[in-house]
Amino acid sequence: MIQQLKQLLSYFIGLLLLVSCSSEKNKNNNREAVARVNNAYLYFDNIKDIIPPGTSSKDSLDRLKKYIDNWVHEALVIQKAEDNLTDEQKNVETQLQDYRNSLITFAYEKELVKQKLDTTIDNQEIEQYYNNNRNNFELKDNIIKVIYIKVNKKAPGINKLQKWYKSDNPKDKELLAGYCHQFAENFYLDDNSWLLFDDLLKEIPIQTYNKELFLQNNRFVEVSDSTNSYFLNIKGFKIRNSLSPLSFEKENIKNIILNKRKLQLIIKMKEDIYNDAANNKKIEIYINDKSKK
Repeated sequence: MIQQLKQLLSYFIGLLLLVSCSSEKNKNNNREAVARVNNAYLYFDNIKDIIPPGTSSKDSLDRLKKYIDNWVHEALVIQKAEDNLTDEQKNVETQLQDYRNSLITFAYEKELVKQKLDTTIDNQEIEQYYNNNRNNFELKDNIIKVIYIKVNKKAPGINKLQKWYKSDNPKDKELLAGYCHQFAENFYLDDNSWLLFDDLLKEIPIQTYNKELFLQNNRFVEVSDSTNSYFLNIKGFKIRNSLSPLSFEKENIKNIILNKRKLQLIIKMKEDIYNDAANNKKIEIYINDKSKK
C-alpha cells in the first residue's frame, strides 16, 4: 500500500511541478517533501496514512489531491495571518493553556462521575421532586392516551374491528391485539402511556384547525384515505399549558436529578481538593489586603 501511495505521489508531484521543491528539502533533512508554501513543507510521512487499505488508484489520487490542496490553502492563510497580526495578537499560549486545562478538568470530572455517581433513583424521589416543582411542569404541547389502528380498506373483519377498538372488555382487547398483529398496517395499543398529539397527527389524516377543541369533542374517530382506514380511541388527554402528568415527566425528572447529583459531586470534589491542600499547607496567597491598612 505504501509503495502504491509513493507511486501516486510521484505522479501527482510531477503534475504539480513540485519535484524540485521536494528535492531541495530532502538535502536538508532527508525527509521526502510533497508540497511547499514558502518555508512550510508537507512531508510524505505526514500523509502516508490518509489512504485506507483497498482504496483504488483513482480514489487514492483524488484523496491525495484534495488533502494537499487543503494543506496549501490553510498554510497560505496561516502565513498571511502571521504577516498581518501583531506579536500580541499571535500570542496564543495563554488560550492554548486555558483550553488544555479545560480539557483535562473535563476528563477528570467525567471519570469521577463515571466511578462515583449514584444512578439509583426510586419512584418516591421522582414523585417528591415532581410535587415540589409543579410550576416547572407545564405542558408545551397537547398529549393523549390512545388506541390507534391503521388498516387497509380491503382487510377482512373490519366490522369486528370497529367494535373491538371501542371496547374495554379484556376479551375484546385480546381479539383486537390478535387482529392488529395479523392485518394492521400500523397500530398502537398501549393506552397507559402518554403520546404527543402532534406525533399522532403525522400518522392519521385528521384535519383540524383547533386541536384542543378536537380533543375535547371527540372520543372515537374513524377516518379514511384512498387506501386505508384509521380507528382512534382517545382514552385521555391533557391540553397544553396545563399541568403535565407525572408519568409523562418521569424520564425528564430522572435526568434532572442525575444532573443535580453530578453537579453536587463535582462541587464536593473541588471543595475536598481545596480543603486537603489548605490543611497540608500547599496553598499560599501572596497578596496584601491594602483595605485593612
